[in-house]
Amino acid sequence: MTASSTADQLTRLKELGTATVHEAQSGTGALDSAIKPLHPAMAVAGPALTVDCKPADNLAIQHAVTLARPGDVLVVDAKGFLEAGPWGDILTLYAQQVGIAGLVIDGSVRDSQAIVDMGFPVFSRGICIKGTGKNQPGKINETITCGGVPINPGDVVVGDADGVVVIPAADVERVIELSKAREQKEARFRTALQGGQSLVELMGLGPKLTEHGYR
Repeated sequence: MTASSTADQLTRLKELGTATVHEAQSGTGALDSAIKPLHPAMAVAGPALTVDCKPADNLAIQHAVTLARPGDVLVVDAKGFLEAGPWGDILTLYAQQVGIAGLVIDGSVRDSQAIVDMGFPVFSRGICIKGTGKNQPGKINETITCGGVPINPGDVVVGDADGVVVIPAADVERVIELSKAREQKEARFRTALQGGQSLVELMGLGPKLTEHGYR
């Protein structure tokens, strides 16, 4: 785990949530919305161990799990290929044994109910019962593109029911502070709404609505 992603910071990022983090870093870092958790209760935050693998082949993944350090999030560019599941319950068991925090994959997984029952956070583009080969080389711990977003090894990945967002490793503390400020602003909004103000007032939308002819 890098100095820019301490255990306390990762816990705080999970508490803040992906939507808040995404907005706090100027609307950047969100993976494609099709990449969803297998179960809405799943959440993860940790440094990325990046994997680039060929469609319908998981040789690179098999190797990557042997290199992982406790707390790593395996982030796999499987090219968005949905007609094979390069990750299943056996890899999940091994990942848990070595302390991998979770999986984000731009592709499919299988044995989805077993993975949910095992309590291992998985965020995938799809689910497919078809297996994969173990023949094609890939790349590990290099910059990849997953869900349309460039991800470097060690960047911090946060996932929850809303999706997945990535934070550059050097920006973690700054993004946490911006996220906390956003939370405080929203808390003030809630208090004002409960006091009878409208969102139009709070967000200063009156002039824009008038400009577009709203009454």
